[in-house]
Amino acid sequence: MTRTYSNAKDEQLKLRKTGRIAIAGLAVVAALGMTACSDDKDSKPAAKTSTSAKASATASANLPPVPTVAELNTALARALDPAVPAAEKLDGVQGAEADPTLPDRLSQAAKGADVKIEVTDVTAFGDSVNAKAKFNVNGQENIVDVPFVADNGKWKIQKSWACAMLTNLGQQSAACS
Repeated sequence: MTRTYSNAKDEQLKLRKTGRIAIAGLAVVAALGMTACSDDKDSKPAAKTSTSAKASATASANLPPVPTVAELNTALARALDPAVPAAEKLDGVQGAEADPTLPDRLSQAAKGADVKIEVTDVTAFGDSVNAKAKFNVNGQENIVDVPFVADNGKWKIQKSWACAMLTNLGQQSAACS
């Protein structure tokens, strides 16, 4: 009989689905949580210099402060909480305003998969940030890198990365069209 093979195959498929849920959940949850890490204070205007230097200084002045590991962990815990309204999470994903239901769907998926996230490192690269995190889904730990981009004065998860994670989760979003 191939019963043992069938059970092993079922377990393998179950692990694949769990991994996809984990990655997709982390991507969106991390992005949604970034809203809490942004700074709404106006930046001081750059000193007048040449046009190219002024454009560069203005771009740098519009970058939000690089979030700390603690700030990201707090923001992610909030983003994972299904009790937090989606409207408060929506501004954390680049282009997510095209799909207002996205935050609720993802926080519910993360809850169903017993997702736990712990950011361990944050690295800034000019107008982007990379967050390295331990990502647990149903007790299985993975190390992931989540890219963020500066968008309208806030750090948001990179749209292409979030869309790839949604696809892995088996979901589609109008924000990814």
